[in-house]
Amino acid sequence: MKRPLYLTGGIVSTALGVIGIFLPIMPTVPFLILAAFCFARSNPALEAKIMNHPVYGPPIRTWREKGAVSRRGKIAATFAFSASIVFGYFTLSAPWIFLPPVIAAMCLTWLWTRPEG
Repeated sequence: MKRPLYLTGGIVSTALGVIGIFLPIMPTVPFLILAAFCFARSNPALEAKIMNHPVYGPPIRTWREKGAVSRRGKIAATFAFSASIVFGYFTLSAPWIFLPPVIAAMCLTWLWTRPEG
């Protein structure tokens, strides 16, 4: 029963990661990390395909081995969150206007406390 759910989660996460390649505000690597996690429990061949990808494999392996995020990844996430705050400022009204900065502060605090790899 769990295997089909993990497989579905891996496929959906991979699709979201692929979308993130083309949309600058959508993350790619976190979705591929989740996909690799799901595929490890459902389809090892698909997990190996993600882990051996020349561009996305190294950051996923670094996360698995060290729980580390590259400085470049942290900076990219900071810029993406900044863009979402600006977008929210111009499109949301109170009290929703405060949601993007609060979420960004929580996520970026966590992200910047991860080791760099």
